[in-house]
Amino acid sequence: MIKNFISLTLLIVSVSLSFKHAWDTAHYQNNPKSFTMMESLGINRSMIPVMVGLALLTGVLILIPRTFFLGNMINAMTIVLIMGLALRAGNVKVTLIEVPFLIMPLLMIWLKYPFKN
Repeated sequence: MIKNFISLTLLIVSVSLSFKHAWDTAHYQNNPKSFTMMESLGINRSMIPVMVGLALLTGVLILIPRTFFLGNMINAMTIVLIMGLALRAGNVKVTLIEVPFLIMPLLMIWLKYPFKN
């Protein structure tokens, strides 16, 4: 029971973060600070729609029981990509900030989908 509650909480947080990141990335013009950070990681304007689509896809895949694992794997790989880009740019702070977000999808995979029998 507790395992399902933790899994459900992580599911809600993960999907919410995916959709929030997609929204924020799509509206980068309203927040020049976030675009500056993306540029420092090597993410240019032409990659923004890809990042938005990936974040939306991740959120939707995590919600569906049959694609729960795939969604979490894509989420973990995206976070590792961001960590690698941050290290390449010499930004260790961003890399360290991403560590808990990397643990979350891996923990969700271990706990499994909360409503699956």
